This record gives sequence, C-alpha cells and structure tokens, in this order.
Amino acid sequence: MPIQILPPDVTAQIAAGEVVERPASVVKELLENALDAGARTITIEIEGGGRRLIRIADDGSGIPAAEVELAFARHATSKLRRADDLDHITTLGFRGEALASIAAVAHVTLTTAARGEAMGTRVRVVGGELVSHERIGAPAGTIITVENLFFNVPARFKFLKAETTERSHIDGLVTRYALAYPDRRFRLVHDGRKAFEGGGTGSLYDVAIEVYGLDTAREMLRVHGEHQGITVSGYVTPPHITRANRGQITLFVNGRWIQDQRLTHAVVQAYHTLLQVGRYPMGVVLMALPPEDVDVNIHPTKAEVRFRDGDSAFSAVQKAVRGALISGAPIPEAQAPGTPVTAPRAAVPWSPWQAADDVPPAAFQARFPGGGPAEPPLVPEAPGEDGGRLGERLPILRLIGQVGATYLIAEGPEGLYLIDQHAAHERVLYEQFMAERGQHEVSSQALLEAVAVEVPPDRVAPLETQLPLLNALGFTVEHFGGHSFLVRAMPAAFARQDPAALLNAIADELETGRAPLEREVERRLIVRVCKQAAVKAGQVLTAAEMQELLTRLEACQSPRTCPHGRPTVIHFSAGRLAHEFGRT
Repeated sequence: MPIQILPPDVTAQIAAGEVVERPASVVKELLENALDAGARTITIEIEGGGRRLIRIADDGSGIPAAEVELAFARHATSKLRRADDLDHITTLGFRGEALASIAAVAHVTLTTAARGEAMGTRVRVVGGELVSHERIGAPAGTIITVENLFFNVPARFKFLKAETTERSHIDGLVTRYALAYPDRRFRLVHDGRKAFEGGGTGSLYDVAIEVYGLDTAREMLRVHGEHQGITVSGYVTPPHITRANRGQITLFVNGRWIQDQRLTHAVVQAYHTLLQVGRYPMGVVLMALPPEDVDVNIHPTKAEVRFRDGDSAFSAVQKAVRGALISGAPIPEAQAPGTPVTAPRAAVPWSPWQAADDVPPAAFQARFPGGGPAEPPLVPEAPGEDGGRLGERLPILRLIGQVGATYLIAEGPEGLYLIDQHAAHERVLYEQFMAERGQHEVSSQALLEAVAVEVPPDRVAPLETQLPLLNALGFTVEHFGGHSFLVRAMPAAFARQDPAALLNAIADELETGRAPLEREVERRLIVRVCKQAAVKAGQVLTAAEMQELLTRLEACQSPRTCPHGRPTVIHFSAGRLAHEFGRT
C-alpha cells in the first residue's frame, strides 16, 4: 500500500480517539472549559449514560459571535499564544482539541452569548461538518449539547460499558471537580433525576458532606501543609474508614484532576502501620505550586503531569497527610523491645458475640441463628471455587485460649492448631448463608426503624442496579433519592450489624467494571457481607465465644480457608513440635 495523506475526516476521528474515550471524557473536557470560562454555576444533564445526550450549561463568559465557528477548528484556543506559554499554564484547557474532537464523533449543538453582546449564537456541527449557524437571544454563558456519541465510530461505540458503568464514571468525575472547586455550584441530572448537587459556598467541608455523607465527612481529618513551595490541603479519612481499592483517593494539582501512582502511594505511605493489608483511605488532596514547576503537556487527556522535583511533591503530600493523622488521630509511640503490649477491654469494638463473661452457653443459641451442633445442610461448593478444599474437615479440637486478641489456640489429636478468628468467622458465616441461599430460605429480620444510609455518588447507580439481588439475599433496601438509601430489613444472620457499614461495604464491592456475571456478583456480595460482619482481629473473646466459634468451624465443609482463600488454620504436628524442641 503506497504512502498517502489521510483524509481530514479520518485524521479527525483518530485525534478524537485520543481525547474522547467514553462519555465521561466529553463531560470532563466541557466541564473544564466551563471552569476556565469563570462559570459559577454548572449544570450537567445526562441521558442514557451519556450515549444519547450530554448537556452542560454554564453562566461563564461565553464565546464572542465572531469566534464561535473558529472554536470548532482543531488547535484553536484562547489559552496560549506562544510555545513559551506552555511553561506556565494556569488554565485547565490549552490545546484547542476538545470541541473539534467531540464534534468529529457526535452531533453537537452550541448555544452561547458573550457578556456585553446583545445577541447570542447557535451552531450545529455533525461529524465535524457545520450544519447550521444562527443568531438567537440567549443569556450570557454557554450551553453545549452532545448527542449520539460515536454515531460514526461503531468500533468505539461497541466498546462502551453498561449504562450504569458509564454513569458511575460521570458521577465520580463531577463529584471530584466539586471537591476541587467548592466555590462553584455543580448540579448533575441523570435521565431527569437529580444525582448530585453541591458547592457554591466556598467550603470544601460542605462539599465533602455531599460527596462522602455526613457520617464520614465529620470524621475526616483536615490536611494542610507546605513543603518547598508546594502547598497541600484537603481532607482524608482516619485509619478506621477505608475502602478496598485506591479509587477514592482524589488528587488535584493546580485545580487539575490527575492520576499519579506515585502521589497516591504518598497518601497511602502516610498511613504506614495504620491500615490493614488491602485497605486504603479515602480523601481529596489538593496541591498548589508554581505552574512553571509542573509540566501538564505530557498526556492527550491531560490526566498526567510531570513535576520538576518529583521527590519534593511526594514528600509534601506524605508529610501533610501524616501530619493530619498525627494531629487528628494521635499515633501511639513505638514501645521498647520486650515491653508487653496490652489492649484495654474498653477499646475492643462491639461484636455480634459481645456479652458478659458469665453468660451461659445456652444464651448463644439465641444470638447465633442456626448456631451450635445442629447445623443446617450446607450447599456444596465446587472444589477450589474460593480456596476451600472439600473433605478436609477439622478434627474435634480442645480450646486452650486466645493469643494477641486475634488467634485461638487449640489442641487436637494431630498436634497444635492456631485459628485466625476473623477468617474462621468469615467461613462460618459464609457457609451458613450459602446453605440458606441454596434452600431459598434466607431469613430476614425487619429493623425497628428504617435506617437512611448515604453512599458515594459514583456508587449509587451500581447499587441501585443490584437492589433486586440484595432483596433476594434478605435485605430490604430502597433508593431514597440522591445518594441515600433506606435499609428496612437485613438477613437475620447479620441483624446485629450496623446497616450503614454493611451497605457501604456492599457499595464498595460493586466496583465499576468488575464481575459482570450475575452469579459472580452475588457470590462477591455474600463474601463481602460476611467479611464485614465477622469478628475482627484485636477483639477479645470470652471462653464461651471462642468455643462456639471453634465448634461451628469444625462443622464447616471447607474449614481450612476463608471465602477469599486465606488460611483459617495453621497446624503444628506433634512431630514438628518434637523436632523444634530437639526431641527427635
């Protein structure tokens, strides 16, 4: 095939592919243009997850009538003039590619009026071609409507995710920018229903309440620090409020949302020794530094930046977040080697087994639905499905005690056994729940009063989609509007758990794009609920509680691993003990 110059329509679609990856990409580019235009109020309307329609209206400065058509030309921008201007970019946009790229793969209608002009302008561009241009009456500001996204790029269209997934990406984007610009008012509407509204007061804390919910926001720690000319501010959660992934760590540099693994690691590193393995904090970290010290022109979507001094940026974030943790939640000093470590009983969190030491074992039958030796028939699992190994039942064990408020010590005919109390309880709850689920007899218990639970806005759509499944699992949950849900009933096995904690754990598990198969979604939700409800490490148990757990673990079909595949039991054979003590 001979070398030739590509036609303009082909080059336009190729360039658009770098900028417009999905509906959220369109929202991002137009949202940034509105912020650059000085808009104080921005309304985002979405239909069909952004495939059918994206409309963004702002009250910014607008576009002069003489420049409207020029705005759709590639590399046309008002943000810079010379190459030297790239060294101190102070706006979010600067390349002049957004409108041209969007118009190349969609039907775009732009209505705008510049301040001081008597009339406004409306133009319509389809697939990069100007269709109409007219003068109309319009208020100052800009309204951009994007319809039929990727209508002429079927290959890109078919790779879009489910509507709820695309909606979640948009939710996460808008709420992040609301956090970074608390002085601007954002309103997000999906299919005619308000999904988010916040900002405008200038208070980051007010926006945090809307994004994270009041219960989480009031526990968040304020971040503020300065290191080598880099100012860091924002809010982060204390160590006991975490998520299963880093997705809720939001970073902004000079008002620009970025994705930077090193800075994300700096936030996590600030929690060193404070978080469980596989758990991550939430929060928004805002960095401000001279524009000449950061290069924003290294990625087509401007999602990545390069710092002149990356080590200073890392240190600034790590020190500011660590300072917030120390001042807001003092970190215990390390004790000298050999000093005994004790945990006061009053500091032990509540558990479904919590009781006075003198509670008779009979009382646990009432507090453990289906507890004790009379276990219901269990649903067999496929070997290796979750790491459980069928047939490897535990022998009858004699309880010795508890060590480190985390592990049970027991003796059996084959030697010594150490049992991880959290992993063991996860296995017990999981097999009990799966047994009830297999018999279609999941017992549900109504709450005395419905509990309102707020979840992050970008988790609303996935959670709402799975409400029928949750109801089938023994929950009674309904969408209460915005990002609030009402919990009216819970599975009886978890009735003593905090409804807000369980529902947020479920929402966290429904991470965007994971486990598309319904059966896998169901299993993951059950596993996550069991993990949330299980007794935690560091929780002191009474002798009766430990014996109850041991008895129920012995009755499990796959007692040697938790549902995630982590070991519940470590076995030290009599032969190994003899060898360790030099008896062989």
